[in-house]
Amino acid sequence: MSMIRLRQISTAFGGFLWLGLWSATLAAQSDSSPQFRNFNIGSYRAVALEDGELEAPNDGSSFVIGHTPAEVAAVLRSGGVPTDQIHLSIQPLLVEAGDRVLLFDTGAGSAFGPIAGKLPQSFAAAGKKPQSVTDIFISHAHGDHIDGLVDPNGALAFPNATIHMSAPEWRWLSGMTVQDGKQIGIADPAALAAAIRSKVAPFEPGAELITGVVKAVDIKGHTPGSTGYLIGSGKDTLLFVGDTLHHYIVSVRRPSWQIAFDTDKKVGAASRAALVSRVAASGQRLYAVHFPFPGVGRIERQKDGDRWVPEQLQSR
Repeated sequence: MSMIRLRQISTAFGGFLWLGLWSATLAAQSDSSPQFRNFNIGSYRAVALEDGELEAPNDGSSFVIGHTPAEVAAVLRSGGVPTDQIHLSIQPLLVEAGDRVLLFDTGAGSAFGPIAGKLPQSFAAAGKKPQSVTDIFISHAHGDHIDGLVDPNGALAFPNATIHMSAPEWRWLSGMTVQDGKQIGIADPAALAAAIRSKVAPFEPGAELITGVVKAVDIKGHTPGSTGYLIGSGKDTLLFVGDTLHHYIVSVRRPSWQIAFDTDKKVGAASRAALVSRVAASGQRLYAVHFPFPGVGRIERQKDGDRWVPEQLQSR
């Protein structure tokens, strides 16, 4: 038996035009089962939750810009992956911290078709309930990170949760036109903003949001208010990097390359390079939303350059 796994063929997401063209390939049925992985952040229980996957062609405009497809292919080849496509996973993060249940990003919802929107099924597979979520932390307002805030009928998918989003990002989302939204995977920005407005708690960049549990990390360049989140305290922390890093080979081995997805490409590249250098030196544990599922690991400095080293996590 098999399922159709869809691949999105898009032009530059940083020119932010989603064409909505899809090609289908066959994959094993096991790929269709929602996935989750349990792990710990100090004393907190955490769950990586699969939402879906995206693919962009290696064509010199849809992902890396300013470098030829052949240059990008060489980097992909050095990591042992196919060179014609850039594959990105999507996995929001759930953290149980005392009486708070925290969700970091919400996936693509129903806006991207069957390629994504598996978060509700992954919740159920992990034995979690959307109603239990008390706080949602949004890294930025792109469709594959924010559309899951509402269900296909436009109702709140996590009705009891406060939605934390940086003030610059909330202003940006609130002012989007329909055309703006189409360019970043949000069908109706005004309707989305209206649906979540009463739940949104804007914060200033770098704010401590839950003392000793969640601190916002201002990471400039991807969107006007893009934010990472440092989860935990002391030595037991996890840095949720949002879209500062997209691809586990290209973003790590060539962090200074400009990416089409970034609003300010020069600043985004500088932020990415600084982050990779910093976490490779410190050994900071990361959660990378678009790295291969489940996206938990570290960047290590090796003789031939920085490398992503994933953790092996269990589903039970």
